[in-house]
Amino acid sequence: MASVATMDFFENQDIARKKTSILIGYYIIAVILIMAAIYFAFAATFIGVGARMNGEVNFGRLWNPDLFLWVIGGTLLIVLMGTVYKVSQLSGGGRSVAEILGGRPIGQGTTDPDEKKVLNVVEEMAIASGTSVPPVYLLDGEAGINAFAAGFSPEDAVIGVTRGCITELSRDELQGVIAHEFSHILNGDMRLNIRLMGVLHGILVIGLLGYWIFRSALYSRGSRSKDQGNKLPIVALGLVVMIIGYVGVLFGKIIKSAVSRQREFLADASAVQFTRNPDGIGGALKKIAGYAHGSKLANAHAEEASHLFFSNGLTASFSNLMATHPSLEERIRRIDPKFDKSTHSDRNGGVHGNKALVSGFASGSDINVNPKSVVAGVGAPRVEHLDYASRLLDNLPRVLLNATRDPYGARAVVYCLILSSDRGVRNAQLDRLSKHADKGVLTETRKLVAYVESVRREGRLPLLDMAISALRDLSPSQYSDFKANVEHLVHADNEIDLFEFTLQHIIKRHLDPMFYGKHTRSTKHNSIASLVKECRSLLSCLAYWGSDDNVMAEKAFARGMAELGLDENPGIVSSDQCGLELLAAALEKLTEAAPRIKKLLLTACISCVALDEKISIEEAEALRAISDSLGCPMPPFLPGQALAA
Repeated sequence: MASVATMDFFENQDIARKKTSILIGYYIIAVILIMAAIYFAFAATFIGVGARMNGEVNFGRLWNPDLFLWVIGGTLLIVLMGTVYKVSQLSGGGRSVAEILGGRPIGQGTTDPDEKKVLNVVEEMAIASGTSVPPVYLLDGEAGINAFAAGFSPEDAVIGVTRGCITELSRDELQGVIAHEFSHILNGDMRLNIRLMGVLHGILVIGLLGYWIFRSALYSRGSRSKDQGNKLPIVALGLVVMIIGYVGVLFGKIIKSAVSRQREFLADASAVQFTRNPDGIGGALKKIAGYAHGSKLANAHAEEASHLFFSNGLTASFSNLMATHPSLEERIRRIDPKFDKSTHSDRNGGVHGNKALVSGFASGSDINVNPKSVVAGVGAPRVEHLDYASRLLDNLPRVLLNATRDPYGARAVVYCLILSSDRGVRNAQLDRLSKHADKGVLTETRKLVAYVESVRREGRLPLLDMAISALRDLSPSQYSDFKANVEHLVHADNEIDLFEFTLQHIIKRHLDPMFYGKHTRSTKHNSIASLVKECRSLLSCLAYWGSDDNVMAEKAFARGMAELGLDENPGIVSSDQCGLELLAAALEKLTEAAPRIKKLLLTACISCVALDEKISIEEAEALRAISDSLGCPMPPFLPGQALAA
């Protein structure tokens, strides 16, 4: 197995941001060049031809300010309209992309063993990564072996798989492919990929416009020779504009391919790091190489979305410049340096389920780490987390797992998670549901409450993570009612604990964008100095909640602030001012920090709560809410895990 460098989530987020800026720069340059070329085409047609008809032969005087403004303005408007149209078409995030590609959501009550297999793999990956479970879409008509991840952010991401992917791959191989796609979700690739689709469509519209002008002029009515002669300049103009547009698209595709290829290598390496089983993803790549259908896609939109997929879904390109993926042989060699294409004939890939690679991790054993190593695990889960997620799912009641995969059952599970152990409060909560919840949901809630109460504390957030996917299928009115019911249930006892805060926060962060828009937050703060007030509020809350007395709280606060590298310590906020409202207000602004600032913040938070060298379940839930708010998926703390001083 080739050595695999540790993936840095925050560095990759910065790289993705820089690549987005570079993409925008290329886009602006391309549009400027296209506008200039189209102006000269129009000027040569109307000014040049007019001059020749008047007996002049000087084509050098092609400058006309009025024509320039009309052409430049019109071209810019067309390009922007084309881009806005495509971006609007994709505004639904990952679901929009999946539907354009002909995908259908895998029914949560499916009895198909292959469909159940992929659902189970995705659930394991999501819990191990510290994210909500994304919906899974199946491309039924695609026999090739392929998959994709799409969305603006982890909150609206979907996983798509072809029929060939789930029928032809073993579970280990499928796990390797899904791990590859989770890398795209965690490393910020998806937003860049969707923007690439929008940008290229805007330029493509120019080519389509030229084609329309060309055909309209060529086939317009007019029998006289004079009419035919007058049409020739318009025909030529349409042809030139079409060529300009498609040349622009060609260079856009070259940019798209250059951006995509390096991200594929990173995702392959992340998949190996996640699963510790190179034979998984390596076997999938080898199987594609020996499979009759390969990874080819039949959908008409496959070309514009080619950079989203696990493997090249198009026919062989005439140039490596146009390839959105490295060659299969090169990808396999990076995973398995001993691979020899000439001797490879095993359609089933390599050896599957290489348990020797994971046998060194004893389940449930103590693992000593420090805050920086915990933060290093953000966006880079390990095989221990995957093993933990698998065991956790195996131990959850089957009736609850099935319920989280259905919109009715998912709402009921969430309500059960909030129901109070106090009989009086619970009766008031159930009375609220009897008046404002769907009758079917109320029935499910009463049926499931005993099962939810049997779940260990560490299994509560994973239940919520699994329910999120089904909750995305609610209608806007259903979601509005659900959200109101959750709020009333939480406030029924006139207080909010950390778990209730975390639950409400995750629901809002992961579901509000689906119904109210705003998938992503822009980066506004590149310096920790501009966020001192919010850092102080955040660390003060954590210090008090994790300490037995004010003296220990002040020490925990000071330890957390020391990680931020500030010149001065502003001092802890008084305990009577600390509360969930203060925490929520601080997180709202901290969400807009740059990735490297978020890395500092999480290190400071973990240092603060780890003063006693251990993380309680309550503290772990609070850290999960904070990391989730910052858009930094934190893998679960493992059983018995202690933090070293």
